[in-house]
Amino acid sequence: MSIPLILASQSPSRRNVLNAAGISPTIHVSHVDEPAAVAAEAKARGVTVEDLSCEQRVMILAQAKAQSVYQAYRQVAETAKDAGGEQVTAYPLQAVTDDDSADEAAQADLEPANGDVTTITRDFSDVTVPVEAEPMKVALTEHPGFANAEVGPLIIGCDSMFLFEGKALGKPHTPEVACERLRAMRGKSGELWTGHCLIDFATGRQELESSRATVRFGDYSDRDIEAYIASGEPLEVAGCFTLEGLGGAFIDGVDGDPSGVLGLSLPLLRRMVEKMGVAWTDLWNVGLGRVAAVNLAGQAKSASVDSAKGEVDTIQEQAASVVPPKDNVHQPGDGWVDCACGRRHWGLNGAAGVLLARRSKETGEVTDIVMQHRAMWSAEGGTWGIPGGALADGESPIEGALRESYEEANFTPEDIEVIGTHREEHGPWAYTTVFAFEKPGHEVNPRPNDDESMEIAWIPVDEVPKRKLLTAMNADWPHFVERLNILAADYHNR
Repeated sequence: MSIPLILASQSPSRRNVLNAAGISPTIHVSHVDEPAAVAAEAKARGVTVEDLSCEQRVMILAQAKAQSVYQAYRQVAETAKDAGGEQVTAYPLQAVTDDDSADEAAQADLEPANGDVTTITRDFSDVTVPVEAEPMKVALTEHPGFANAEVGPLIIGCDSMFLFEGKALGKPHTPEVACERLRAMRGKSGELWTGHCLIDFATGRQELESSRATVRFGDYSDRDIEAYIASGEPLEVAGCFTLEGLGGAFIDGVDGDPSGVLGLSLPLLRRMVEKMGVAWTDLWNVGLGRVAAVNLAGQAKSASVDSAKGEVDTIQEQAASVVPPKDNVHQPGDGWVDCACGRRHWGLNGAAGVLLARRSKETGEVTDIVMQHRAMWSAEGGTWGIPGGALADGESPIEGALRESYEEANFTPEDIEVIGTHREEHGPWAYTTVFAFEKPGHEVNPRPNDDESMEIAWIPVDEVPKRKLLTAMNADWPHFVERLNILAADYHNR
């Protein structure tokens, strides 16, 4: 297996540069307050922000982004490592029915009318499923994940600024600023600086470097400027231009590394990776026989379709749309697996989610769980389940569940305690439900962090069966709530 690379950015340009070089990164946005980070570092150095050079600023921000994601993954790994209780593993494909005809009839009842076998998980609630239980510490040795890795994953943070006539320029954000800059840059040149911070998660080792390239602009017209700004492309990119997009036609030349102008210098990153003792080719994971299957329901992560009423902009609008958001991207681990149960399951490495419960402060009894109202464009859209998704390369099921639940529902790993798991093992694929409680004195405030949810909310346990549940959740809930109550009683009596 290749060494995973985590990109601390949602920049399409950086992602595309890596993909073209054979690397599909896991995307984890840092959410760094950039002005605050630069101001804090300037204060620590005893200077003003204006005293910092363009190179210093991009290095500060690249490091801040990489460190933010490193700390987030460290919290996930620590919470996963401290998991307690037992893992119960169910083997539904080994289930025995009264006779073959009964099994065939049950299977026939599961076939969806539209013939789509990707959108419904097989319901095993009508058969007796063999199970095994083992201490969590034993289960963790079987799926060690990132916490026990000797090297990787590697985390790369980047930031770019354009130095023009002695002034560092970031993203213009508004058409007015963009127009002013594009007119000033016409027929002239400037320097594009990009900071790079690479962190090896396994060791904490860090490399910090920068790249520089001179960009020479053509003599474009005011009409060109007006049309370019109307496209929206220059508003959210450093320096107010792109090399790989519409703006490329207005650039006469680049002196230096072109990929650095795109936001990530491949030659520089290769040297940094090799300083970590990692071969560059060990990061390759594109086109090596692990191509994700296309979602037959039209829900592929890379799809780009506008809704009938026009482009959808907000998380809520995207979640309510029946077509995938245009900015969804394929990530390592995404894809459908053909299973022996006759279905296709999401997650090339399996999938996992967090069943987070809240307990009464007085009695210790389970009162609520966090549920996800699934986006209409997703598989079984409109149903209720728990936050989760496909495991990334190298993740343990608990690490993947914690990462997914943070990305989708804002579960902060340091605020919860893993008290057991349930793994449904299908052989080529498995789904792990991670049982968790809020830590004493901590409170989780769930909310939709991306467009995969129409709603994330605490739901009273008595209300759960009244919701339109995801097929698997509907089958598992009676067993899950029983186990939650047992775990809560044991937890209360410690």
